[in-house]
Amino acid sequence: MVFIRQRITIVNIRKPAEHNVNQELQWFGSSLGLFNLRDRDKSTFRLFIELLKSAKSNNQLTSDELAARLDLSRGTIIHHINKLMESGLVIHEGNRYILRVDNLKALIEEVEKDIKRACDDLKEVAKEIDDRLGL
Repeated sequence: MVFIRQRITIVNIRKPAEHNVNQELQWFGSSLGLFNLRDRDKSTFRLFIELLKSAKSNNQLTSDELAARLDLSRGTIIHHINKLMESGLVIHEGNRYILRVDNLKALIEEVEKDIKRACDDLKEVAKEIDDRLGL
């Protein structure tokens, strides 16, 4: 049996009252558990936005290209990109990275499918355990 590890975090946060793209993007990322207080310079947010822009043009980027565009170290990029890959939002092809899909709505639809698959697997195993325990 092969286990693929994916960590999906959903945080129920009140949507911003005013329609401001930057605030809505911050809310979007925070709702997906991508941004935290330790990330003082908003590196993950900036990386996510850069990947979103590159996905729109179907342009895959290397960690070096991302580091240069964001004026961050390659180590910082790798740290945050691994978090984004673990969440299933970013894919790695060769030595390049790109968002899993090219728009935010499709991204959430893919996350929703991931959550459904995980819940289906849990239900299946729960039934097997219940059956073995005679419950």
